[in-house]
Amino acid sequence: MPLIKVQSSVATPEKAKVESLLTSLSAKLAKHLSKPESYVMTAFESDVPMTFGGTLDPVCFVEIKNIGTMKPDQTKAMSADFCQQIETELGVPANRVYIEFADAQRHLWGWNKGTFG
Repeated sequence: MPLIKVQSSVATPEKAKVESLLTSLSAKLAKHLSKPESYVMTAFESDVPMTFGGTLDPVCFVEIKNIGTMKPDQTKAMSADFCQQIETELGVPANRVYIEFADAQRHLWGWNKGTFG
């Protein structure tokens, strides 16, 4: 059930670029968490009114959720990987990207008319 959601103030990229970003994030998240990609969900929102450090310069907020416990070495590696990708593909500097990592309890994540718990 891993999820990666990217919200950014950047203008909406062309559809092919968004699709490429989402499929790449999906594969990378599955690999980082050693989970089947068939359970990974990705989302991207652009043109979100946002500030960081009191400015309107390009910014991103990324949410990564996972059932289980993400270890510090995993979150550090994911932060480096995803910040680099966002900087390269969306032009948002890594120092203007926040990432929230959240572990979810199995019974608090619904899917297919039930939960994972």
